[in-house]
Amino acid sequence: MPHTASRYLAEGPRVGIRHYTYEDGAEFIARARESKDLHQPWLFPPATDAAFAGYAGRLIEDRSKAGFLVCEKAAAGPGGGQGGAIAGFININNIVEGGFQCGALGYGVFAHAAGRGLMREAMGLVVDHAFGPMRLHRLEINVQPGNAASIALARGAGFRLEGFSPNMIYIDGAWRDHERWALTAEMRTTA
Repeated sequence: MPHTASRYLAEGPRVGIRHYTYEDGAEFIARARESKDLHQPWLFPPATDAAFAGYAGRLIEDRSKAGFLVCEKAAAGPGGGQGGAIAGFININNIVEGGFQCGALGYGVFAHAAGRGLMREAMGLVVDHAFGPMRLHRLEINVQPGNAASIALARGAGFRLEGFSPNMIYIDGAWRDHERWALTAEMRTTA
């Protein structure tokens, strides 16, 4: 339910999504360090000040990327700050405009928020934002086949499996196989 004083781009009952700021570094880094066992070997979010500054800078300044922090609304105090505790992130990378109108999602939940359904709610908000104000037509997710939680999130958000790409993305010192999942604006409106 939108209201003029909202600190979020979009919000649901339990989470809101907002863009990154450089000031988010300390909390993001602490959450990434706490979540290392959950993320690896799938994901390696920035865990130092310098790494976060570069990462956030690309998401803030590069028009081919859009970064969204997933924040727990219950943790937000009235009228203060950028929002509640950071529960995770969903980024849209490789945004291509023109006739393609597509972007590739990357995401991660932090350990304190895992298994609580917060990312599923946030994924719906990001997809709505991408197909709404961002005017994208297609979203893609590339997932390593053994990452059951990530696949479940993609499937639960209505993405369909479109294929398999061997040796697609270089992660943790090796080229990794990925499943390709996709969702179009038409698929979302007919579901």
